[in-house]
Amino acid sequence: MSHSENQQINPIFPKGQPVPAEYFTGEAWLTPLVPLDSVFNTVIGNVVFAPGARNNWHTHPGGQILIVTDGLGYYQEVVKPIQLLKKGDVITIPPAIKHWHGASPDSAFTHIAISTNAQTGVVDWLEPVTDEEYNSFDSPFNS
Repeated sequence: MSHSENQQINPIFPKGQPVPAEYFTGEAWLTPLVPLDSVFNTVIGNVVFAPGARNNWHTHPGGQILIVTDGLGYYQEVVKPIQLLKKGDVITIPPAIKHWHGASPDSAFTHIAISTNAQTGVVDWLEPVTDEEYNSFDSPFNS
């Protein structure tokens, strides 16, 4: 059984509803966990990406934290190389940093996304990640 087939045998949260296609390439699903309120000022969701799926470039006015719970994924900030993400990785994204994240080509990928200081805004969607950008990952195994 491949890693992607094994991916959702025992998920922590339900797969959720399909995400808006205008902000994603490929299939992805969202389960809202904590809605925006005036007490915690966070929005938390569980996001599942099919192999090869990714979100558009975007920013978070108040920053974001990603907690990887399964699979292999990619994370990239503008003008930096793609980082490979695996279960247990935590990424902290400062406010207003242009970035994207999603699954690697051969594995589904799941993370918990925490938008912090959400009273300043949750997300500003930008242009799609091109195939050239997505395929620019330089794996250490390619050397």
